[in-house]
Amino acid sequence: MTAWADHGPLPAVVGRAVEHEQVTGLLGGPGPVTLTGPAGVGKSLLARAVLQEHPAAHPGTVVRIACWDGLTADELTGALRRTAGLPPAGTVEELVRHCRAHRMIVLLDDCDPLLDACAALVRRLLRTEPALLIMATARRPLGLPGERTVALAPLPVALGEGIAGPAVELLAARTGPAAPELLVAVCRALEGCPLAIELAARQLDRMTLVQLAARLDAEGPLHFSGPSPTTRHTSLHAAHAAGYALCSPLDRRVWARLSVLLGDFDPWLAQCVCASSDVSAAAVDSALERLRAASVLVCVRDAEGAPGSGTALPPRYRLPRGARDFGRLRLRETGDEAGALRRFRQACAALAAEAQITWQGTGQQLAVRLVQDERHHLDAALTRPPLDTEDALGALDIAVSLWFQWAACGFRREGRAHLDRLLPLAQEDTALRARALWLAGYLAAQENAPAAAEPLLAHAWQAAVMHADADGLARIAHAHAVLALYREDTATAVACLEEAARHSSRDPWFGPGPAHSWALLAIALAPLDAVRARNAARRAWESRHADSDFWLHSTILYARALIERAHGDPAAALRACRKALVAKKLIGDPLFIVSARTMLAGLRRGIRTAAPVRRTGGEPRWWRGADPDPDHRPFFSRPRTGP
Repeated sequence: MTAWADHGPLPAVVGRAVEHEQVTGLLGGPGPVTLTGPAGVGKSLLARAVLQEHPAAHPGTVVRIACWDGLTADELTGALRRTAGLPPAGTVEELVRHCRAHRMIVLLDDCDPLLDACAALVRRLLRTEPALLIMATARRPLGLPGERTVALAPLPVALGEGIAGPAVELLAARTGPAAPELLVAVCRALEGCPLAIELAARQLDRMTLVQLAARLDAEGPLHFSGPSPTTRHTSLHAAHAAGYALCSPLDRRVWARLSVLLGDFDPWLAQCVCASSDVSAAAVDSALERLRAASVLVCVRDAEGAPGSGTALPPRYRLPRGARDFGRLRLRETGDEAGALRRFRQACAALAAEAQITWQGTGQQLAVRLVQDERHHLDAALTRPPLDTEDALGALDIAVSLWFQWAACGFRREGRAHLDRLLPLAQEDTALRARALWLAGYLAAQENAPAAAEPLLAHAWQAAVMHADADGLARIAHAHAVLALYREDTATAVACLEEAARHSSRDPWFGPGPAHSWALLAIALAPLDAVRARNAARRAWESRHADSDFWLHSTILYARALIERAHGDPAAALRACRKALVAKKLIGDPLFIVSARTMLAGLRRGIRTAAPVRRTGGEPRWWRGADPDPDHRPFFSRPRTGP
């Protein structure tokens, strides 16, 4: 009986040239070679391809044991003897002599259900004959001394800008000619998993590629079925169910609870979501490593730096979509989904609060990086339907804490869309709702939408008066000044900004404080009164809360550029505008950046042509609605909506 008696012709192995060469090279050395990787990544297929081409192999010399075919640990040695052509009963020494005489290569395929027994058998075989060629495939290494492992990852979807990767090549080989963008969309949704691609391609006898791409793009589990030599490979669900059955009860609970995390995550977030009365935080850490070793989790970044140092970074993991979909079904079956989702939103509220404090404190770039790292989770926490009123307040708290992301970094429409959806779910008159009303009004004012902004600011004013919130009243005045600037009503804008700037903020962590009101006042006064405008810019810098406030710094520099442009020093205006652009690029806001670039281009033309530079008005302002960068995309995955 040969190794391939239960297989048909070998299909083409796509995208594994590097791994093929690596495994072939290792197979000629001492010790066993183990191919590891997640479910459906193609471990057995690559092993078969390598062994069929190996110089030591010839017809009948590869003996394969399929460990997932109902064998027990006690039957393993007998099954190997029987496959090699010997009676089931006998010694390991006799088996080794037979393999050596016939130049046999041993393949222990899919070792996972018998991992310890396979490791013990390999140890006995190599103790008798160290030169025996042994290959194994499993989702985790055998853990033997001298074992050489080759970890297989999903196939890349793209190799560079506009260059299709092997995942697309595999799908194209199964579908025939098709639109490249559709092939790429399907492969991205399937995350390059070869088994998922094979199973998805089999659905094309029932649907078009366009329908398949739309189905995959929608949220929900991927259930594809098709004929396969093994039961666990007939669907993604079956492939992950086989691995799930081998996990401990603790690891199963952690796997299921991690399914609420759509992006990559660190151990802290995993603990927040998974830890409860039946799972301790310390147990979550150890479960993460076991799930990683079992190829359930992907480690997207190893820990960096010494623990406890200021530069240390924790590891980050990701649960691939197939494993995530399977875990989510298990979570629902156990009735634990609501608890995991509630803990998830609470953790995201803590992340957003940390980002808000970091923005106003230690560094705005750190805050932007934190939101960037957790963007998938923050998006999910904002958009998933709340479980109840308390959960809705948690989502609203996240939207309010991320005020800087919407107002300062240029994602105003996205912030408005979240607030418009969440505010009706939180009708109770609370300080949080008052802040949300102001923020929604402020974002609408920044977008020159007075019909939306004024009613929101009126409600926010009533709430601020009721709560005796002087900070809130100052922020409302600042927002009204923005609306006045759009109306070209400089007198009203100056009056509102002077009122806001005179206020001594008691809450420096939320919204534009007095320093930003002074900076905006300098911009409003720039074409009219250079002395007052320069004084306002100086007051803005003196009242800053932190030296790392690039948002404030860029606004002040922009004001200085306007002042110098309006009052006759083009060289100074050019220098200030350049610095404003550099500072603003550190945190974003495409509308501001486009306006600064427009003014910079005008200043350069004026200097080249020696045109008069003294102006009394008409200077470019970022609130005038210059077209934003066409390459700019919504920060979170949901498109921004609304005017």
